[in-house]
Amino acid sequence: MYLSGTKTADAPRLAPASAPQQGVDLCRLFDIVIASAALLFLAPLMGAIALLVWAHDGGPVLFGHSRIGFEGRTFRCWKFRSMVIDAEARLAALLARDPQARAEWEADHKLRRDPRITALGRFLRVSSLDELPQLFNVLRGEMSLVGPRPIVLAEVPRYGRWFSRYCEVKPGITGLWQVSGRNDVDYRQRVAMDVLYAKRWSAQTYVRILFATVPAVLARKGSY
Repeated sequence: MYLSGTKTADAPRLAPASAPQQGVDLCRLFDIVIASAALLFLAPLMGAIALLVWAHDGGPVLFGHSRIGFEGRTFRCWKFRSMVIDAEARLAALLARDPQARAEWEADHKLRRDPRITALGRFLRVSSLDELPQLFNVLRGEMSLVGPRPIVLAEVPRYGRWFSRYCEVKPGITGLWQVSGRNDVDYRQRVAMDVLYAKRWSAQTYVRILFATVPAVLARKGSY
């Protein structure tokens, strides 16, 4: 039901379905080499971000959240903390008193004007710098550089019968949804893109999306 009528002009063209073991091994090698090099190169920047997050309110630098990955296994997905310490309580209070915010949250699990996000956190999100700690998830084999956005348990019903497709590949730091407009793409389209990526996975698709990520991040389209 999520696949019908989904066309996104910005999305890279996908190759026909094919996932030979050689391609899987090659992409895993890319994951390890690129993630390792990125962590070494970006270590000073990540250290500076960690210091700024801590200096803002003295709270934890990282935020870990349980996500669903390859073959339905759960793992802790890491980000630089971009929200206030009592974020969950603030969200619950907002959804209880604001019907419009509640409807927006139920539709996309996102809020365009999210009161939980700090000023620094907003910059980190728009620039995608908050996701740099996920490079450690990549090295651990829990994520890939490219794949569907890692989802939480509450999102599984939104995938319906297509959830099994989502579980066929590792979630990624970037992916078809991320380079096709991110939050400008509605949830139904995002599910369709995740399913399409899983069905047509190939090393060629992996590389195409990886190269499409840089201009997408610089353009900041759909990021908030």
